[in-house]
Amino acid sequence: MARVTVEDCIDKVDNRFELVLVASHRARMLAAGAPITIDRDRDKNPVVALREIADATVSPDDLKEDLIHSLQKYVEVDEPEPDAVPMISAGGSADSDDAPVAMDRMSEEDLLRGLEGLKPPEDTDDDEGL
Repeated sequence: MARVTVEDCIDKVDNRFELVLVASHRARMLAAGAPITIDRDRDKNPVVALREIADATVSPDDLKEDLIHSLQKYVEVDEPEPDAVPMISAGGSADSDDAPVAMDRMSEEDLLRGLEGLKPPEDTDDDEGL
């Protein structure tokens, strides 16, 4: 019975692997208490899920989207970006809110010159005993 059902589903879902994923997800939904859209006929949940897909009582695309959503651990919500938050100055005075913020920038050459000027730490007597 299930083999005929799989062959009936191939025209709805082209890829057999995707059919297995979608049908198993629907079977889990049925086991969790989702309403059945066809007569059960003493069939188990995987066969009922395949028969629902074959009879087009459930949409394979909707099942696929629901499967993807159930597997996501983090769902990104499209929200508008918050406006830039004004920076609070170290002095805390309200008069300095409009002052531009100066940032120190260092070029790559300045950074390399600074690194060349560093000396390695000197060995101490404690290190010799190791």
